Amino acid sequence: MNRHHIQLHHHPSTRELCRGSLLFVHAAYTDSRYWGLNFVPFFQHQGFDCFAVDLSGHGASAGGERLDEFGLDDYVEDIAHAVGRIGQPVTLIGHSMGALVVQRYLERGSAAGAVLPAPVPPTGTAASAAQLLFRYPDYLAALEATVAGDYSETNNDLLAKIYFAPDAAGDEVRDFLPTVGPESQRAVMEMALLAMRPSMRRQPVPALVIGGEDDAIFQPSNLFFTALPWRAEVIRVPAAGHMLPIDRNWQVVAQHMLDWIADLPRYAG
Repeated sequence: MNRHHIQLHHHPSTRELCRGSLLFVHAAYTDSRYWGLNFVPFFQHQGFDCFAVDLSGHGASAGGERLDEFGLDDYVEDIAHAVGRIGQPVTLIGHSMGALVVQRYLERGSAAGAVLPAPVPPTGTAASAAQLLFRYPDYLAALEATVAGDYSETNNDLLAKIYFAPDAAGDEVRDFLPTVGPESQRAVMEMALLAMRPSMRRQPVPALVIGGEDDAIFQPSNLFFTALPWRAEVIRVPAAGHMLPIDRNWQVVAQHMLDWIADLPRYAG
């Protein structure tokens, strides 16, 4: 489905000398705005041109009225189009579903590097979803209410516990709530059935896989299996949950990412 009516937000480096370009790809049930809370200002200050894309049907991009028509390969097209518009080597940073989209893009596209925070596991989301619902039976109802804009202290506390560190309180999700919205049910189903998709060749791109030790969405043990085909470095951040870009320990995550990106041949020196 060839559209290319996506919104690509550009946040230029705040330094005179630009060190390179980063493209941030958001997770499911949200849009690019949460990158602007912490990560974009951090990396701008470090001298990087930052770009954040709203995938088709999300945020300021077109297609919201037909969101369920879009699948993961449509999101891959969005990334390919965004990379083309940036027009220079770029490091891709994809969070959760965004990490999966970045990896699928790299089956045919290229990048200076890839950073994959809290990635969807290679086996898909079905097992993780079942475990999550067993632990938190009210999760789906809380998510549906939040997607609909129906906020409550009870739901906020539950989502904080699931998406952030276990001791997080509802106050910690308030800045995130305005970015929450519907997700394509086609994409959700494709993520659940990911294990049925045959393995594909990947471009030889340097990669970093990073996750929180307290991620309740995807168990930290899954990070190894994402990293394996990339021969990627794996970093586990103590006392951090799934929403690494806005977790209370986001600065630790960002610094790990910065140190790794700075060592890439594209940026070193």
